[in-house]
Amino acid sequence: MEVTEAGGLRHRHAARLLVIDPGERLLLFYFVHRQGPLAGQKYWGTPGGGVEPGESLSAAAIRELGEETGMTVEDVGPIVGSRSFRLQMPDGEFVIAHESYFLVRTEVTALSRTGWTDLEAEVMTEHKWWSADELRASAETIYPVTLAAMLADAGLTSFAG
Repeated sequence: MEVTEAGGLRHRHAARLLVIDPGERLLLFYFVHRQGPLAGQKYWGTPGGGVEPGESLSAAAIRELGEETGMTVEDVGPIVGSRSFRLQMPDGEFVIAHESYFLVRTEVTALSRTGWTDLEAEVMTEHKWWSADELRASAETIYPVTLAAMLADAGLTSFAG
């Protein structure tokens, strides 16, 4: 799924997850980059990651959910949102990122870190289940910036407005 465009930037496809618990709260991870090209950047973001060669977006979403949370699902349903933008990777490479978002409901709120890479263990410093009100009231950096609208469009009316 990776293609290089005329400008030389690689296209990186990623599957991201909007994980919702029984209380209609959204799971976000806090990313803190202490070293390298992204040093000093801090933000909240959804679980998920890059699509591996030969892997479908939904297979990547299922794999990433398991690796980053310990949760297992058979299906992640349809894509509920997407975005494309220029992104700097932790190693300094700039890519054109294409993110596809999947909505997953879970009864499980305890997470496992056993599938984390060394980089994830270094930069994903905490997690939190966010209510719609907390998300709206937060002054912290949260990606994607259109997260509340994406959740509302996916049928989670508590995140609208």
